[in-house]
Amino acid sequence: MDEFGPVQVLVVGFDGTTFKGEIMPEFQRLKELDIIRLVDMVVVSKDTDGEIFGVELSDLSDDQRAEFGAIAGALIGLGAEGDEEGMEAGALLGAEAAEDGVLGDETMWSIADTIPMGTTAAVALIEHRWAIPLRDAIRRAGGVPLADSWIHPEDLIAIGAATADAG
Repeated sequence: MDEFGPVQVLVVGFDGTTFKGEIMPEFQRLKELDIIRLVDMVVVSKDTDGEIFGVELSDLSDDQRAEFGAIAGALIGLGAEGDEEGMEAGALLGAEAAEDGVLGDETMWSIADTIPMGTTAAVALIEHRWAIPLRDAIRRAGGVPLADSWIHPEDLIAIGAATADAG
């Protein structure tokens, strides 16, 4: 069984449909350092004529993708049914659903329907491999996560602007 770290959903939009080749080399660098792993990513471009181009990428093997789907499905089944039976049913459904990619064609077409012409959007599931040893150390010490969140520089700017407006 492969061990999975926390997974982040990252959704990014771009003006335009051509790129300079900077993003994928950075993903590759982070993967080589075992900092992240790309669970799945869907990239969709819609040119100015409305023609759609899409690609799905993943670092997971077929077996790993099925395992990831089974884990996610089991947790969803446990939450829905509250018992081991729901967990088992969810695991089977999750593994089957992940056969053709975790995000899949439905996500790709949903993005294509949403984005304006002349733009590109990407949805990525990024596993944070660096967090696995930290998570395990916290568990061994008896700790449990109470909350986690990402704070971006833009969030801090917004807090500052709100504070200035209130004052």
